[in-house]
Order: sequence, then C-alpha cells, then structure tokens
Amino acid sequence: MCNIVNYNLLYWVNMSSIDEKLKGLGARLLSERLRRNESREIFAARIGVSRPTLRKMESGDSTVLIGHWAAALDILDRTDDLDAILALPEDLFAKYELSKNSRTRQRARRHK
Repeated sequence: MCNIVNYNLLYWVNMSSIDEKLKGLGARLLSERLRRNESREIFAARIGVSRPTLRKMESGDSTVLIGHWAAALDILDRTDDLDAILALPEDLFAKYELSKNSRTRQRARRHK
C-alpha cells in the first residue's frame, strides 16, 4: 500500500493577496532606486543580481529569491526590516508584568 499525500489540498493560499503585497514591495524598491537616481544596471550590480532579476523584483515577481531581497535591503540600509518577518508576536501580558515589577514605590516626604 502506498500513501500518497497531495499537499496542495492541505492548505489554501490566497495568492492574489500575496501577489498584491509583492507588487507593493517591488514598487517601493523601484521608488527607492529612482529616489537615489540609480540606473537599473548600476543598482542590479550593487545587489549582485542581473538586470532582468531586478526587473522581476521591481514588478513583484514571486520567484525572486529572498537572498536577493536581503541584499537590496542591505544596500538601502534597511536590513532591520528583515527582523519584522516572522517576528514573535508582542505579548502584552508579559510586557505589563515587566513594567509592573520594574516600578519602585517611593515614600512621600514628611513635611516638618
């Protein structure tokens, strides 16, 4: 007996939403490149990709490797933006407990 699993049935991905976000990311990359007044050829060379790959990035193509995006963020001095990807959600209860424990009570002065 052979167990064949069709992984496509296990999850559903809203590709239109993903495509929309990637197109927005590509548009922001294009805007940054133009703001810096760099040609596609020069910017592509700086991030270590070909001009067609940069064109794909700027158009929001989902096949571009994340390493290329990381290189572009590095050139744009935005590598801290990578920390937001899959970042742990903020735990408001833990944050409250830390702030509650860090407060030190002070006595009021006595007036003579």
